[in-house]
Amino acid sequence: MPRLSKKVGLITGANKGIGFEVARQIGRTGVIILLGARNKRAGEKAAAALSGEGLAAHFIAIDVADRDSVVAAAAAIKSEFGRLDILVNNAGIGDSADGAAPTARLDAVERILRTNFLGALAVTQAMLPLLRKAPSARIVNVSSGLGSLAQNGDLDHPAVATKLIGYSASKAALNMLTVQLAYLLRKTAIKVNSADPGYTATDLNGHSGPQTIPEGAAEPVRLALLPGDGPTGTYSDSRGIVPW
Repeated sequence: MPRLSKKVGLITGANKGIGFEVARQIGRTGVIILLGARNKRAGEKAAAALSGEGLAAHFIAIDVADRDSVVAAAAAIKSEFGRLDILVNNAGIGDSADGAAPTARLDAVERILRTNFLGALAVTQAMLPLLRKAPSARIVNVSSGLGSLAQNGDLDHPAVATKLIGYSASKAALNMLTVQLAYLLRKTAIKVNSADPGYTATDLNGHSGPQTIPEGAAEPVRLALLPGDGPTGTYSDSRGIVPW
């Protein structure tokens, strides 16, 4: 295996939307991009599109809700590249049966948590040995303002009426992963942060968000490319710190 001079970054759920744009913007800095997706055809198409733009982009099969798939992806990255410099836990789902706590279907909440939180946890656990091999690695957990306990409890906040117990709980749990990882890795060169992309027009919300996809990708990209003196254990959007 040749010694790599370029950084290697894995973005999960990268075949479309914010994940694809994060991959594009990081790839433009010279990072070798691994576009993680569970759909082989969609993932290969996305990688081909970025390769057509002159970026070093590769599809990697990974279903974050399938532990065997996650382990296989980590093994493939280890074999091909030997390390990982950037991990963006972007893969996430919503569910039409999610909703307010009194009425949300439990199976829908379970599906969301399995992907949005447990999936990110499984991927992080599998990739951490590869991240430790990098000189200075970055983990970015793509959260949401809906995961902020402070904003959910603020009666004056614009999003306070949006009650999706499964989705919001999954993002709050993802934030806890950020906080705990940042503490446990504080003496290493690995930085761990949560990014709130903001309300962005994607398939997840029926393209109802006011932000463009490039605008939504901005904060995850910034955190993925933090310099050595950058922060760890933070929760932020493009305007600054988001309250936990």
